[in-house]
Amino acid sequence: MTVADIDLVLSAPVNLRDLGGIPIAGGELREGVAIRTDDLAYVTTEVAAQLVAAGLTAVIDLRSPLEVSVTGRGPLADYPVAYHHLPLIADVGRSMGEGATELSHDAMGRMYLRMVEVAAPQLVTALNVIAHTPGVAAFHCAAGRDRTGVLAAMLLLALGAADDDIVADYARTGDNMVAIMQRTAPVMGAMWKALGFDASAASATSSLLEGSMDVSMRTLLDTLRAQHGDPLGPLRAAGLSDATIGRLRERALAR
Repeated sequence: MTVADIDLVLSAPVNLRDLGGIPIAGGELREGVAIRTDDLAYVTTEVAAQLVAAGLTAVIDLRSPLEVSVTGRGPLADYPVAYHHLPLIADVGRSMGEGATELSHDAMGRMYLRMVEVAAPQLVTALNVIAHTPGVAAFHCAAGRDRTGVLAAMLLLALGAADDDIVADYARTGDNMVAIMQRTAPVMGAMWKALGFDASAASATSSLLEGSMDVSMRTLLDTLRAQHGDPLGPLRAAGLSDATIGRLRERALAR
């Protein structure tokens, strides 16, 4: 599967937001540190230029190798922006075969836990990128919901944010889900087809557009605390240092 197989149209992100304003230890996370978003690989040239003009210096791409191979980096590849490919799910086809097709809020929370435990090294690297890039770091997956939500949660935990505020940020994506699904449909539909999955059948049995998104993130945070004590435990075991956390907090609060 290549981009030639997809009716891909460049478009503006529909789930992009600066994490600035969220309460953290010592104050509020300032704007201009971290942006979470849906796929940046097919933003318009205008959006790419605007992001760079606003201070973007690093992109953290959390998508799988297959997803990246289809779309590449897009218009942002034309700018001197550091690119870090840190897949939180290495093989999307295998993850679907292991039961990720149970598209419920509770099931997603359990998947997030596996993501944190298995992809802890990638998450640690991502936090180091955010800590040390000189400008704005943007991180994304496809929808900007699941993999992106996990990294956002780990960042906010490192910054000393309360669980309620982490959940509230995650849940903001709920209002954007219809637009997200419309924007990502060409790429995701083609990918599921190439992997032998019926995307329409999965959507028909999904309950992700119903109820509260809070459940998924609550499940992740509560289970991390129950199983590891420190919710950053898996990341600390993978090399997350106090120095990195200190640097993150310094950047987040500095004006």
